[in-house]
Amino acid sequence: MGQAVIFIVGLIFLLILFIYFVPIPLWISAIASNVYVNLFQLIFMRLRKVPPSIIVNALINATKAGLKLSRNELEAHYLAGGNVPRVVNALISADKANIELDFQKAAAIDLAGRDVFEAVQLSVNPRVIESPPVVAVAKDGIQLIAKARVTVRANIQRLVGGAGEETILARIGEGIVTSIGSAASHKQVLENPDTISKLVLEKGLDAGTAFEILSIDIADIDIGKNIGAELQTDQAEADKNIAQAKAEERRAFAVAQEQEMKAKAEEARAKVIEAEAQIPMAIADAFKNGNLGVMDYYKIQNIQADTDMRDSIAKPKGGSNKK
Repeated sequence: MGQAVIFIVGLIFLLILFIYFVPIPLWISAIASNVYVNLFQLIFMRLRKVPPSIIVNALINATKAGLKLSRNELEAHYLAGGNVPRVVNALISADKANIELDFQKAAAIDLAGRDVFEAVQLSVNPRVIESPPVVAVAKDGIQLIAKARVTVRANIQRLVGGAGEETILARIGEGIVTSIGSAASHKQVLENPDTISKLVLEKGLDAGTAFEILSIDIADIDIGKNIGAELQTDQAEADKNIAQAKAEERRAFAVAQEQEMKAKAEEARAKVIEAEAQIPMAIADAFKNGNLGVMDYYKIQNIQADTDMRDSIAKPKGGSNKK
């Protein structure tokens, strides 16, 4: 009795193992869809750690869509780390949209890390990208803030190695700044914003990118600051500060000269006082040596008194000038 149970359990295990390694329902579905896959090939897929369902279902979808794909190519792409269903769906969408795309190109795009199915959809349905506000200054000094809407379409041939949306937006911003900066007046830009679009489109900004620019539309333009007036105000303030500094330098130099002249006058006055202090001593020496008599001394005193009187007459009295 125990041996019978063991036999039944072993038989069930072998049956489950056989069904796992030999997916007969999947093989029947493939034959019903006109996709010929050998049972041994399905077993070998298991051994190579390739899910047979992914490869067979992809072959079925491609065959139903009228595409001819190789099982080996799909297995190789899976083993390389690619997304087989996404590549097959992209090939089907490209074929229906009359977009030239072969398996090798689609597999390369997928392995490069880009969503090839989304790229095909973007080629059919272009996408609108809104640029951030771009600030530029016209020649008259008025600042303008512009926003642009860029309609782009994926370029399948340049998806591998092509630049992304960030590069497109950066080039658009650069083109807007150049266009506004070359305008003589901000009024010209406000009156004809389409001139910005024309100038930017003429630059071929989609070169080397994974996209093709279809149109550039200026969505909004706002007036910002008067940069020219602010620069003139700053320049005037700087000139004023320079003039004030020079005036302060001249005033300090004049004060220094005045102080120097006062010091020289004080020095001269001190010398005069010193000389006047020596006069009595000279007179005394003259008396002592007999070089000066009494009458001579009186004459000197009279002369001094006469000089003091003349000085007092020459000096105006306090309040005499008031009417």
